[in-house]
Formats: sequence, C-alpha cells, structure tokens
Amino acid sequence: MAVQMGDSGFKYGLMTRLLHWAMVALLVWQFAGMGVKLIVGKAPITAFWVGTHKSIGVALLILLILRAGWGLYNLKVRPAHGGGFWGRAALAGHLVLYALMLIVPASALLRQYGSGKPMDLFGLPFIAGSGVETAWMTAPANAFHGLAAWVLLAAIAGHVLMVLVHRFIWKDDTAARMMG
Repeated sequence: MAVQMGDSGFKYGLMTRLLHWAMVALLVWQFAGMGVKLIVGKAPITAFWVGTHKSIGVALLILLILRAGWGLYNLKVRPAHGGGFWGRAALAGHLVLYALMLIVPASALLRQYGSGKPMDLFGLPFIAGSGVETAWMTAPANAFHGLAAWVLLAAIAGHVLMVLVHRFIWKDDTAARMMG
C-alpha cells in the first residue's frame, strides 16, 4: 500500500501529519520546560530545559514555515473546515494558532538580536552579537514574548478541546484526518 504524502479532501497526508506532530512534541517540550521553571525555580533540571528553549524555538519557527508552505501547496486538496459558523470558527482558530506560532519565536529572535548578545543554536553559532543593546527591539519583545506564549498555550488548549468535541460529542471523522 502506497503512503499518501500529500493531503486529500478526506485526510491529511503523511507530510502534514509529520510536521503537525513534530510541532506538538516540540511545543510540549517548550511549555513543560517553562512549567518546570515556574514550579521548581533555579535547579539543574531547569537549567537544562531552559538551555534548550532558544534552539527548540527556532526549530519550531522553521517547522512552522515548512508547514505553512506545505499547507499552501496543498491548499486546494486539503480537507475542508466546513461551512457555517463552526467552519468559520475552525478557520479563525487555525489562523490564530499559526499567527501566534509565528509571533512568539519571531519576537524572541527580535529580542535576542536587539540584546547585542550572541546566540548559539544546538551548539552552533547563529547570531554573532554586536555587543550593543537596541532598546526598540528588546523592550517590545520583553513585554510581548511571554504573554503571547501563554496565549498560544490557551489557544492550543482550545484546539485540543475542539478535537475532543469532534471525537466524543459530535462523533465525526475530523480528528481521524490528522491521526492518520
């Protein structure tokens, strides 16, 4: 049996599902790490987890760009959100998720670049650092990044809730489209 790489009107293809579930895993890692930081405070486990935060954040941004490009490439053959209020709500919810998944890491990169400090990703140099802080870059990002991340988490919780509604209340095949 051939593996369906691209999307169809009935389900998402392997590539869409791989990108989706890879992002799920990395987002769980990111939020779990911040949860540990809030609960435990400064500790070796926190240092390890938070030490991966920037690298994972950039990996998420790259996956998001790949996923958005793949989604646009498959736009005409993807499963439809449906019509009416719930279809428009699903489309709006997905657009909010994508916007937040772009804004959160982009604001962190803006803050990092504006800090003038170097940044490594997975141990490799990524931003050399100028040694000069640029306040117009760091101030908005400092104020916005964390708040936007928690709003993203709330949006993800709403997304998961709607998956459960589709599966257990409405008993339709919406969840199965992404499960494979």
